[in-house]
Amino acid sequence: MNLPFPGAAGPDASFEVPLEMLAACHGRIEKQCRTLERLAEHLPRHGADAAAQEAAAAVLRYFDTAAVHHHEDEEQDLFPALRAAGTGADAGQVADLTASLCADHRALEAAWQALRAALEPICQGAPGTLEAGSVDAFAQRYALHIARE
Repeated sequence: MNLPFPGAAGPDASFEVPLEMLAACHGRIEKQCRTLERLAEHLPRHGADAAAQEAAAAVLRYFDTAAVHHHEDEEQDLFPALRAAGTGADAGQVADLTASLCADHRALEAAWQALRAALEPICQGAPGTLEAGSVDAFAQRYALHIARE
């Protein structure tokens, strides 16, 4: 089985170009979601073999750390800067959008906790499955969120 395990590598983004860095993080989120989808397909046929364990561990690490920091960066740095830059009618729209994106973050975090619970035993090689519907819903929710951002 060939499951990619995306890490921190990606486009040459840095703190010097923060919007490019956030966009690169979106790309890594999308890759992790694809890994989750492939893992959900892999488990019924192959169980929690070494490839599944490695994929589950990589996804856990990513969504437990980098994704959390990504949401924090947006909420603590980007969204306040956007609200401060908004003027006139745009100010209200920006405030509404950023509030909605923060609500998305909370929903994504809750959905992640359910998937996380299913992934933990797989990391240890225990029999387990990922409900395709939950994985698809999580990936689609992230895709819609990223498109809005």
